[in-house]
Amino acid sequence: MKRKSELKRHYHLTVDLSSKGKRLDALLAETFPELSRSLVQEMIQTGVIKISENQVKPSVKVRGGEKIAFEIPQKAEVETITASELDFPILFEDEHIVVIAKPYGKVVHPGAGHEKESVVSALLSHTALSSIGAPIRPGVVHRLDKTTSGVMILAKTDKAHARLVKMFSRHEVEKEYLAIVQGIPQATKGLIEVAIERDRVNRKRMKATDPERGKRAVSRYEIVERFRGHSLVKVVIETGRTHQIRLHMAYIGHPLSGDVLYKAKAFLGKAKHFLHSTRLSLKHPITQEQIEWTTPLPSEFEEIVKQLRIAAAK
Repeated sequence: MKRKSELKRHYHLTVDLSSKGKRLDALLAETFPELSRSLVQEMIQTGVIKISENQVKPSVKVRGGEKIAFEIPQKAEVETITASELDFPILFEDEHIVVIAKPYGKVVHPGAGHEKESVVSALLSHTALSSIGAPIRPGVVHRLDKTTSGVMILAKTDKAHARLVKMFSRHEVEKEYLAIVQGIPQATKGLIEVAIERDRVNRKRMKATDPERGKRAVSRYEIVERFRGHSLVKVVIETGRTHQIRLHMAYIGHPLSGDVLYKAKAFLGKAKHFLHSTRLSLKHPITQEQIEWTTPLPSEFEEIVKQLRIAAAK
């Protein structure tokens, strides 16, 4: 099903002096949370967004006082989302937000080449989501990869959505994961701070890059359990970049077991990795109450851990 896009809007911004030194793309994405940073970058690169009629780069640093005005080009048609079966648990819900346990193998929202069923389509059969990001990404304030399971929060109102986006961009949300990695890191715990950009050779991959070229990414890991040739690690991320944990662990020589995209060997005969969002902690965007949600490992993940324990004990 298709309908005409409703995304054509006019935007006006006078850059506040307190934003001096910020990248233009980051500032606009933060100011207008309904616009993804990738969309902002595309519009800057194609000249839709300019500063004083001058074309600039997405990475240009603002000085304060600039007046910026632009509109999103009208797209002919966009796909609408058809509600699908709600097939995963809801951990928390009120009038502002909904927190779920995302299953492995389900995309957050439809996209080019992706199946129609998604987290968003399933939730739309149960409740309304914020209009920000509509029609394809209503309510989406952060993402988990298709191959990542666990705790995820979505917004039901525009007010909650805008506040959550700012909280994520300001790193005011605690996100903790468990992963099985190849090998055993020499250090029991460590900090990984490596910028990330998309690999131009293989667009499905991300790669480590110079801080001036990529997006800042920070992860902290700690070994939870050692096995024979593998480890169970806890990873807390301060930033939320695409494939951040997968790339960072590969960068230090311990890719997620089975993650062949990042040069790991097949795991137990499968080209499949295990990454689970175990904990999400934040202040409620409206009530400001500190809340935390946790979810146990999926049964298949837990079974793999048991197998590794048995093998290690022999």
